[in-house]
Amino acid sequence: MAKRKRNLNGDSDTAPLPVPIKKVKATDTFPPQVNTTIQIIAGSYDRVLHGITVTIHPKEDAQFADTFLFNAHASAIRSLALSPPSAPVPKQSQKIILASGSTDERINLYHLSAHAPSKITVPVIPSLTTKAVVENPQNRELGSLLHHSSTVTALYFPNRSKLLSSAEDSTIAVTRTRDWSLLSTIKAPIPKPVGRPSGDTAPLGGAPSGINDFAVHPSTKLMISVGKGEKCMRLWNLVTGKKAGVLNFERSMLGEVGEGRFSSGEGRKVAWGSSDVGEEFCVAFERGVLVFGMDSNPRCKAVPEPRSKIHQICYVQVAEDDDLQILAVSTEDGRILFYSTISKNLSPAKVVDEKDTPLPSAKLIAQLGGKDAGFTGRIKDFVALSLRDDTSKQLLIVTGGSDGALRVWKLSAEEDLMPHSGAIRQVGQLLGTYETANRITCLKAFVMLPKAEGIEDDMEPSDDFEGFDDDGESESDGMDSD
Repeated sequence: MAKRKRNLNGDSDTAPLPVPIKKVKATDTFPPQVNTTIQIIAGSYDRVLHGITVTIHPKEDAQFADTFLFNAHASAIRSLALSPPSAPVPKQSQKIILASGSTDERINLYHLSAHAPSKITVPVIPSLTTKAVVENPQNRELGSLLHHSSTVTALYFPNRSKLLSSAEDSTIAVTRTRDWSLLSTIKAPIPKPVGRPSGDTAPLGGAPSGINDFAVHPSTKLMISVGKGEKCMRLWNLVTGKKAGVLNFERSMLGEVGEGRFSSGEGRKVAWGSSDVGEEFCVAFERGVLVFGMDSNPRCKAVPEPRSKIHQICYVQVAEDDDLQILAVSTEDGRILFYSTISKNLSPAKVVDEKDTPLPSAKLIAQLGGKDAGFTGRIKDFVALSLRDDTSKQLLIVTGGSDGALRVWKLSAEEDLMPHSGAIRQVGQLLGTYETANRITCLKAFVMLPKAEGIEDDMEPSDDFEGFDDDGESESDGMDSD
């Protein structure tokens, strides 16, 4: 017997169904858009590690939720690093390791879930707090490393099996993540004391020393580092763990970026990138950036105008099918400046003395934040995350500063960051702001993976540590120092 259709209008079952008069065009139907969730981790002067998830809806509004709050160190947190996610295993969640370094000489390690949460709850008592909360037992502490005897300044995971860390004891430690054993220690020479440069924080009777920052080449076989009290940059061979060369910063180079006679002349930050002439690397000083080619000769400079202190640098890839990258620089006055280092975009400098050959300037193509946008607080650190939709490549910029505010910006990489001949553009759409109530010193962020099938949110974490070598990856990866 055929099943009768239910008629809510009370008419006969044989009555024809109403036919819509307006036809729906094919262009009116859009594929369903899913939300994008990113995990932000912020370190602060207040010794706190604050984790926040940001869910970005298709309507371009952001929903913030607290993930974890670890009282991590005994003093200020200086650096953070995130490992690549673990290999996917059926019915098991993927994990990311977070490493934090502090002035208390410790490196703390944490497990973080790589999957986006399925639900967000708000506390029942709004008088205490109205912030949304995401609880995940996968976010937990692993332990601490005591490989250094001074402030930890930089951390980096070149792959799943190694962790590199630098400190003010003039050493760079290479640690194996499978059992957290120290494989080798790269020792940088301690500079001889010559005067007392401005801003020197060395103890009485001592000299400023230590590694300020380091950057590993994408091949994981080379590394460059800059240190305190040194007007030079060091190149290291990570296969042998030996020094490969030293590049001294000449007085003419330092003068291009505003490092005068009474300045320290030391590099603060380093980063690897690429341009139309091939690979390049840059060194950030207090108020300027020098860009070098692979021949170790300076190609151009990037000096913010008006002059402002530089806090962080990184390279941002504009198009996926192109190796060209844009240099991003954050400043004291709340700006992120995007420079093009392509040869045709360099601005030649005015020749004052025939004996000198001034460096050309990188072209400033866009600016995010700053006084024009109503933001003047320093940007202590920032992260650029790439997203891809059906039309173009999008960038999410997460910024943090000493005012305790985390801001998430969105911009189109192919439209806003492409070199042009017009005036400097103000780019970036502010999606949301989150007040952490802590003075942020460093931050990291990553795009979370969708929730895997067969995994419950309340699953208890395993007590056994799962290393990163379960995917069959070689442990050497260009660093056979063991």
